[in-house]
Amino acid sequence: MDENLFNRSLLLANCFRFLGAAWLSVFPLLATADDWPQFRGRSGSATNDDTGLPLSWSDENNVIWKTELPGFGASSPVVIGDHVFLTCYSGYGLDVERPGETTSLERHLLSIDRNDGNITWKRNVPAAAKEANYVDFLPQHGYATNTPACNGDRVYAFFGAAGVQAFDLEGTRLWQADVGHDVHNWGSAGSPVVYGDLLYVNAAVESDAFVALDKLTGREAWRVKRLISSWSTPLVVDVPGGEPELVVSVKGRLIGLRPKTGEELWVCKTKQAYGAPSPIEHDGLIYAFGGRPNMLLAIRPGGRGDVTESHVAWRAAGVGSAITSPVWYDGHLYSIDERGMAGCVVAATGEVVYKERIAEEGVGVYASPVAADGKIYAVSREQGTFVLAAGGAFKRLAVNRLTSDDSVFNATPAISRGQLLLRSNRFLYCIGGTR
Repeated sequence: MDENLFNRSLLLANCFRFLGAAWLSVFPLLATADDWPQFRGRSGSATNDDTGLPLSWSDENNVIWKTELPGFGASSPVVIGDHVFLTCYSGYGLDVERPGETTSLERHLLSIDRNDGNITWKRNVPAAAKEANYVDFLPQHGYATNTPACNGDRVYAFFGAAGVQAFDLEGTRLWQADVGHDVHNWGSAGSPVVYGDLLYVNAAVESDAFVALDKLTGREAWRVKRLISSWSTPLVVDVPGGEPELVVSVKGRLIGLRPKTGEELWVCKTKQAYGAPSPIEHDGLIYAFGGRPNMLLAIRPGGRGDVTESHVAWRAAGVGSAITSPVWYDGHLYSIDERGMAGCVVAATGEVVYKERIAEEGVGVYASPVAADGKIYAVSREQGTFVLAAGGAFKRLAVNRLTSDDSVFNATPAISRGQLLLRSNRFLYCIGGTR
């Protein structure tokens, strides 16, 4: 090839590479139907339009791949394209009898190849100056409970008192932000949410606050104080004909905030002793659990001030959970509480369709249900994944156990490419057929 022509071709190729990188920095990868970009998927809805999801599996059947993790955790996997992001921890708090020293605690953010389960990179985050001791409720779920969030070009991970960190998809650390240094013997759990230019972080444990960070720099945009006893993931609601609302569940109330400024728009009083379940939204209604005795509320957004009476569309008694979150699917709301009681409610009216136990024996559930393809998936801690039929009648379709894994399953699964990504303390599984 002529040398001048070669040089011109090389220059042109470099220009295209530069422009491509610049384009991606301005316009991040768009999420597709196969993606599950945050805790409980798109907008925290815990459902998508996937079909062909597995009904049954075992150690020998329908496990596409299985990846051993370098530590324990209760966070959920998130999926963007061929990337799966997941957190775990090691060094401390793996054994109640011999927990070790808190200074040895290390948290990890993993990038896992979606196609084969290979770990492509691992980034380590050392312990904070002060970490909660491995006592009380912490042995139930550990030190990696907050699910990361990905907006297509960056992945954000919240590690409690160790702060919030942002990485690009290749694992380059972009920034770190402190949101508070307090600790709690129940640990930290709320997951970050990206919306517009901001990253929202529930730092009620770390600083009694809700914090908005600039997603590009990590600089604090605003902070709302006195958000007490909350382990919930926030929800952004697009209000038809109105401005968006940021909904946060805390002790004794749900709060609607202005996303850009944190200004309080409304409050709905509840009987929650603490805010752990996350609210969801569908067709112009916000659905949230209202405390013990179990109560499910439907709240119309757009209110101002105290909306406890004015904007509650209905209340359904006896349905709910103190830990897990609800899911909307095909006109019904489903809940699985921490003791394995399933509830089904007509979403439009609040009519309770059923309340049934998913197992004849006692069962513990910390993972929230997910739904797709006519199925409701409820992951128990130690007795397998229960598959229920969606619809107006209680029907248990299957119970699936991975008997070779004797660890605990606390994480809400992700749905992607007609498969389930199911996480235990020890492994991440891809379950289902291939597409």
